[in-house]
Amino acid sequence: MLTDTNLELNQWLEMLQSVNEGDRLVAVKSLQHLGEDTTVDALIIALEDESTAVQKIAVSALWEIANPQAVPALLKTLASPDIEVRTEALSALGELVTTDHVLLLLDALHQENINLQINILILLRKIHDIQSLPAVLSFFDSKYPELREAAITTLRYLNQVQICPPALSLINDSDDNVRRATALTLGHLADQEIVDLLTKALISDIDWQVRRNAAKSLAIHANSAAIPALKIALKDEHWQVRKFVLQVLQKTPHIELLSALIETLTDEYSDVRKEGAIALGNLGIFDALNALQQALDDPDRDVCIYAEKAIKKIHNLVS
Repeated sequence: MLTDTNLELNQWLEMLQSVNEGDRLVAVKSLQHLGEDTTVDALIIALEDESTAVQKIAVSALWEIANPQAVPALLKTLASPDIEVRTEALSALGELVTTDHVLLLLDALHQENINLQINILILLRKIHDIQSLPAVLSFFDSKYPELREAAITTLRYLNQVQICPPALSLINDSDDNVRRATALTLGHLADQEIVDLLTKALISDIDWQVRRNAAKSLAIHANSAAIPALKIALKDEHWQVRKFVLQVLQKTPHIELLSALIETLTDEYSDVRKEGAIALGNLGIFDALNALQQALDDPDRDVCIYAEKAIKKIHNLVS
């Protein structure tokens, strides 16, 4: 004899076959409300419903149940033409996929669907498995900039990858977003050419976000070979570039930049002035004290605080 639960489940299963979308919505919402593993198979069926509304509820329900059995079916929904279905599925899979699913993910990458491929590349960032590297590299030459961007970003998350020559050329990609992602990824690699590539991007790229990201990565490398380019970039037209250049110089203090650093204390943006004060403190030169003393009257409280800290730091260094 069927239990009450089985009777209820069968009721919703039958309703999922209805030609009426309203009936199917009621059925899938009821299955979601049950929230039991016994509903997983029915919800997987609902993922293929012609109604995106039904699909979205099914995805949400499977996410809530969190049964790994649903992973293969949810992967298919990453190819959905509906962005809301894809987004919900990606969020669900972000919590459900584990290292046990890496081969399943890599196999799915072979399907010619750009939405699916982008989302699989995103999921591979959670797993961090270096065996994904060949598959990721294969998208560096994709005709779709979205895939090139997703791939170079995923590279950043793969464990043990330190040298990756194929990644270097993407700093000159025709697409701004690809170059932005590449500039950040190069901060996590150790190829011999990287500092030179980043300094060129810092002073030459037409996109300010690429220049900013290049500065962020140069801060990770903290290589004094970048000093000449950093000096030029201190006068970049965009304040965020100037801000992150100063963060590089905080790690690579150089006496020749004293005057340039002092000038940053009069920048129109307080974030830049604050970073300039920190950089002068790290430079540790007595000649910076007068400018820092004047910065104590800065209209921004944070600038005053960091100027005071820099003054104390210099006194401690020179005493």
